[in-house]
Amino acid sequence: MEERTIELTQSLQRLQNTQLQLIQSEKMSTLGQLVAGIGHEINNPIGFISGSCSHIEEYMNDLLRLVNLQQQKLPHPDPEIEELIEEIDLEYLAKDLPKIMESMHQGIDRLKDISLSLRTFARSDILSLVEFQIHEGIDSTLMLLKHRLKNQGDRPTIEVIKKYGVLPLITCYPGQLNQVFMNLIANAIDALDESNTGRNFEEIKANPNRITITTSLKELNVEVKIADNGIGMSESVKQKIFDHLFTTKSVGKGTGLGLAIARQIIVEKHGGSIDCNSSTEQGTEFVILIPVRQ
Repeated sequence: MEERTIELTQSLQRLQNTQLQLIQSEKMSTLGQLVAGIGHEINNPIGFISGSCSHIEEYMNDLLRLVNLQQQKLPHPDPEIEELIEEIDLEYLAKDLPKIMESMHQGIDRLKDISLSLRTFARSDILSLVEFQIHEGIDSTLMLLKHRLKNQGDRPTIEVIKKYGVLPLITCYPGQLNQVFMNLIANAIDALDESNTGRNFEEIKANPNRITITTSLKELNVEVKIADNGIGMSESVKQKIFDHLFTTKSVGKGTGLGLAIARQIIVEKHGGSIDCNSSTEQGTEFVILIPVRQ
């Protein structure tokens, strides 16, 4: 009976690992195709708008130069023209147009950053080891989660403190590592939102929500720490967080697979380690070690 129990336990463990691999592979395949497709689709109109804005800015400057020259050469225009100048507030228009163009250029740059982040996050080489700068993966993840980090009306913007060390390129599966970063940072945001329960905007602002990401080189390993100053977790919860299907979130908000898949990616796919340091009311820190070379 004892031997049979051990066999069944091992079989269950293998089944759970296989299930996680299938879910993770399918999720990354679907997500990769979706995100890469979106990045490609928005890239073309961004290029068109960017090129058009350059021409519009050039035409605008030419027209403003013409108006200025005309005002200098003809200081006393026809009354009907003076009336139109006053109606459209030409002086304000000439000052505001360049500001609008500058805002449009900033918006285009923002879209380009999002497009690049989408392509970086959804790396198509998830099944092959390649050299990758891990900071690019973290930055692309933060860009995609920016809508959750910014001011939500009932709470201020979550501060993200990046303490990046000098890291070499590492051989890894970039798409899979990006999925780990997405899970950990999204979980940190959830923990901070939960810690805000019962606190108003000013109280949160006085003790701001914060996520700190620290990277460093530890001999032949890259270390990544992702910490939040949320509510933390008890020792009993901490012992189960990497378990298959374990979740502390309400129904519909968590599957219990995110951290289990993250552990599988780090430990089994990359030969690294992932640990959690946390205590109640003291926040949570995840520490990842990944070999520089596989």
